[in-house]
Amino acid sequence: MDPVASAVRLAVQEAVHILSSSEDGGHIISTLQSLRRYLGETETQAPPEEQEEFSRTHFSTILRCLVGKLNPDWLDLLPDGQLEELWASFFLEGPADQAFLVLMESIEGAASPSFRLMKMARLLARFLSAGRMAAVMEGQCGQQAGPASRLLQEALLTRVVGLPDHLGNRLQRETLAAFFPQNYFPLLGEEVLRVLQAVVDSLRGGLDCSVSFLSQVLGKACVHGRQKEILGVLVPRLTVLTQGNCLWQRVCWRLVECVPDRAMEAVLKGLVEAAPGPEVLSRLLGNLVTKSKKAQFVMTQKLLFLQYSCSMPMLQSLLGYLAMDSQRRPLLVQALKELLETWGSSSAIRHTPLEQQRYVNKALLICLTHLGEAELRASRDELLASLMEGVKSRLDSSLPPVRRLGMIVAEVASARLHPEGPPLKFQYEEDELTREMLALAVPRPAADGPSEAGDDELVPYDMSGDGEQRGSKTPAYVRDCLEALTASEDWERWEEALRALEGLVLKSPAATREVSLELAKVLLHLEEKTAVAGFERLRQRALVAVTVTDPARVAEYLAVQFYALNYSLRQRMDILDVLALAAQELSRPGRLGRAAQRGSPGPGSQPSGAAVPAWKAVVEERVRRKTRRFCKGSTGRAAAAGPNEFNAVAGYFFFPLLQRFDRPVVTFDLLGDDQLVLGRLAHTLGALMYLAVNTAVAVPMGKALLEFVWALRFHGDAYVRRGLLSAVSSVLLSVPAEWLLADLPDELLEARSWLADVAEQDADEDCRLLAVKALLLLEKLRNRLLPLPSP
Repeated sequence: MDPVASAVRLAVQEAVHILSSSEDGGHIISTLQSLRRYLGETETQAPPEEQEEFSRTHFSTILRCLVGKLNPDWLDLLPDGQLEELWASFFLEGPADQAFLVLMESIEGAASPSFRLMKMARLLARFLSAGRMAAVMEGQCGQQAGPASRLLQEALLTRVVGLPDHLGNRLQRETLAAFFPQNYFPLLGEEVLRVLQAVVDSLRGGLDCSVSFLSQVLGKACVHGRQKEILGVLVPRLTVLTQGNCLWQRVCWRLVECVPDRAMEAVLKGLVEAAPGPEVLSRLLGNLVTKSKKAQFVMTQKLLFLQYSCSMPMLQSLLGYLAMDSQRRPLLVQALKELLETWGSSSAIRHTPLEQQRYVNKALLICLTHLGEAELRASRDELLASLMEGVKSRLDSSLPPVRRLGMIVAEVASARLHPEGPPLKFQYEEDELTREMLALAVPRPAADGPSEAGDDELVPYDMSGDGEQRGSKTPAYVRDCLEALTASEDWERWEEALRALEGLVLKSPAATREVSLELAKVLLHLEEKTAVAGFERLRQRALVAVTVTDPARVAEYLAVQFYALNYSLRQRMDILDVLALAAQELSRPGRLGRAAQRGSPGPGSQPSGAAVPAWKAVVEERVRRKTRRFCKGSTGRAAAAGPNEFNAVAGYFFFPLLQRFDRPVVTFDLLGDDQLVLGRLAHTLGALMYLAVNTAVAVPMGKALLEFVWALRFHGDAYVRRGLLSAVSSVLLSVPAEWLLADLPDELLEARSWLADVAEQDADEDCRLLAVKALLLLEKLRNRLLPLPSP
């Protein structure tokens, strides 16, 4: 048996025996204090492995023993409540999930009413007020999925959400205020926020976390009808935290995505009700409706057609959310079609309550205000057909409110669907409902126009020479660019952010390193939303600038993503291009000096574009013509010298690209059909090898690259073979001759044999030429290497 486990087990058995049988208060105190060393709460702590064994295997046993001894006589063995406070510390300071389960188990099993029941209930109230519920939930955010973990989470979930019911059933009229639902669920919301903050901090630190348990807690609480209590705390805080913060937004999206389907309706309805507007709802949900069929059904069917309890602000938030993103707008168009079809159905007019008909009419008018002319024009025929059929059905109704609703919608919809035709006009009595409906049909202006009063008295200013000013929306900081590229619906601001990003990255390296991985991820997945001139070049240059600014982390991230799932071949080749260009930039001599010169000019300097006065140019030209020079030296500047920055980070660029080339994934197989990418990979590896010339890492890089070449030397595609031959030449040019001799003699023999074979027999002329060049490089090194035998 493991000696650690054996030692802890013996100590726990002895402690349980003493606690169960001893009536000596001093002996009990010393025993409990000796057990606290396993919790890390004393000066003489147990070794970490013993603490872990105790927490995992024996902590619940100790807690149940302490619950079993709870009675007035036992607590009075020591004066002034010393024993009770020490007894309670095990529940308040040990592993929170086990303590919570034992507390709930003891309350459910205690006789009612009893001394033990009330003591445990008050201890549970202390447990909640001390913030231990956050520790319970946080412990599940890092749990590995497995049968035992699922059973534990199910037990915790039932008791965390059902705590007010469990305690109310047991305590009846003695229920403490902390367990009232109106008090408990807001506290639970605060604890969920604390756990989400811990998750965000962990993600920033590079640790993996899961919010699945939090999603289940949120879903179960909403299913129990406690949306207002828990979301009333969560939504206002998340509204602030997600504003301009991509990481918080993604955590919120994941939180809602992981809600079980059975609870999705309750959660979404609560969020639509609690969110102050469509912008906030969009930040909290992201594109959930395009990823989850259940969420799509709830948002586009259940809340629009099967329920009509949503208030007008809720309905405007819901439809505004669908309109705020290009991926969601097709759902808005489809919702308009279905709303118009339902609005015009004679059966629905006869059998649907008037209140629900008003709700559908309002939703239809809001949809029309959100859709543009092009979207309506694309479905004009279908929408007009439904409209005409509906007008006839509604005008045939015997109920005046139904006819009036039909007239209002027909006027508004016909004007939007067929603006060039004659407008429809009806005569109907105006009342409060009519004015409300017409107000919904008027789109809100983007901004108030300036007052035109008194303009006639002003003298017009000559603006004939002015050009378009584009700088008003240009971001000033890297984080502003990141926000604009991920969350902005203002396409002009999106374009300006893309254009400004490269310069801001090079200007603010410290700020860039804080968000470098987020920037790399966004740029790698960025798609052209508008017709931006040179979009691919702007995106590539920005990604290269980010990689150059934080080379180790970003290069390793890109190299790992090269083999990840769900990337297109174009994206994988983009990764190779960016790595090669960034390595080339890092290896340029004098790069640091040029980067420093990119800063703001000094107070006495002139702008580079300032025009030289004409008289000065004339004088300089006359002096140049009349000056005789007996010896004309070089007029250019000497090349700037400096360290090769690529040396320190070459391994981050190179080795991750070699790790998984022979392991196919579902959508990517380098050794199969994706031979074009394999050829590009070989060329990129050769370029990285060449840029790492004379570095300490060049030898292991050369060895790994020659092994890669040897494994693929008989590849059937000529482009791949060219890349392999170029890679061999890069090794010969980059690794010093002495190191080649000392570290790679066998690899050189194999390479020479293969090169000779390719030079003589390869069917591709370019391959033969590259092989000859590589053989010539070997011959040039021959005098400095040991004699190599003929192949």
